Amino acid sequence: MKRNLNIHIEHITRVEGHGNIVLNVKAGRIEKLQWNIPEAPRFFEAMLRGKHFNQLQPITSRICGICSIGHSLASLKATEAALGVEISEQTVLLRRLALHGENMQSHILHVGYLVAPDLFGAGSIMPLLKTAHKAVINIVKIHRLANFMSDLICGRTTHPLRFCVGGFTLLPTLKELQTLREELLNGKDTVRKVAEAIQAKVHHLPDFFRETEYIALTADNLYALYDGPVASTDTGIHPVNDYLSITNEYVLPHSTAKYTRHNRESYMVGALARFNINAAQLGPLAKEIAARFDLEPVNYNPFMNTIAQLVEIADSMEDSIAIIDELMARGLKEEQPKVKIRPGRGIGAVEVPRGILFHDYTIDELGNCIKANCIIPTNQNNANIQKDMEALVPTIIDRPQNEIELTLEMLVRAYDPCISCSTHYLKVEFK
Repeated sequence: MKRNLNIHIEHITRVEGHGNIVLNVKAGRIEKLQWNIPEAPRFFEAMLRGKHFNQLQPITSRICGICSIGHSLASLKATEAALGVEISEQTVLLRRLALHGENMQSHILHVGYLVAPDLFGAGSIMPLLKTAHKAVINIVKIHRLANFMSDLICGRTTHPLRFCVGGFTLLPTLKELQTLREELLNGKDTVRKVAEAIQAKVHHLPDFFRETEYIALTADNLYALYDGPVASTDTGIHPVNDYLSITNEYVLPHSTAKYTRHNRESYMVGALARFNINAAQLGPLAKEIAARFDLEPVNYNPFMNTIAQLVEIADSMEDSIAIIDELMARGLKEEQPKVKIRPGRGIGAVEVPRGILFHDYTIDELGNCIKANCIIPTNQNNANIQKDMEALVPTIIDRPQNEIELTLEMLVRAYDPCISCSTHYLKVEFK
């Protein structure tokens, strides 16, 4: 007898924000399957209109408490492009260092606190304090290192204080950078230990594949996070200024977050997308971690996004050490950014932990923002989560209901969605 199922997982746990999964099966036939975002819109783009260009970064950093550094940098890049501001190589290096701190901070939170409980058969990280104590200690060590790094470069862990249009308001000292370098060197062994603990449990990740398009920034000489054109595994290289032709946002009645599509019905952004496009640019430690899990491009298993995040933690450590070495060799110089107000439009793109982020501002002759558009990574992943569900459910539909529920939750968690940041759409009906 073909089964009936009525699954409604409301507010999935261990993700940022509120998302629901709805699955209705009647006589073995799927009648309804939805990835559902019910959160209220937040209207940050409307908040920016009329604000002076110096206010844009502090406001947009509040879009996300996890990716506040990345939002700040995308905002600054868009503002600087609109005003024609040139930044120094020192500023670029320090911004890259800040982005690495956030990448490590967010990735270890996801790998260690949100996904590890699924792999170790627990409901949260708390039981792992007894059953996997050493692994938890090493996860916390990396998290503390990333927090220290963010504090040092940005002035605090979230919502950076030291960024400004054209540069920094306060620089770290060479002694502080040397201390950070030593911590990062010690962190390399710690990330190996975390990888070893995850490797022992990686067989709990579903063996699921669905071919899709991957989109990320790219660069010839480094693993792109801060800068570069947009790359697609389907259509090649695109200028950042063409982002609207890539993202193609649209709305659905069951979601307050927008969806996107490019060459196919959906595409994926985030650590796995970056790995699939830029794996050749990874450092030795990151390649060592990837080899532990037989992770090679192009990998079509969305559950491996978590492993790609672990790989990126290693790469962020190694590249941060190289950046610090360059900064120390150059010496740090106090700089006075030169900013002249002019009307213009600017587009900034950076890779934040969950994928490529776009900020687009139009600034008038008074230096005020008159139009803003922000396209968040989770928006870009929503359609791909839906399509993955549609491909995954038929392969697990005969399993016990609690196993189906857990597998679908694990799929959503694999994308590390930042749901609150992604809610933009509100349909108002006037009667």
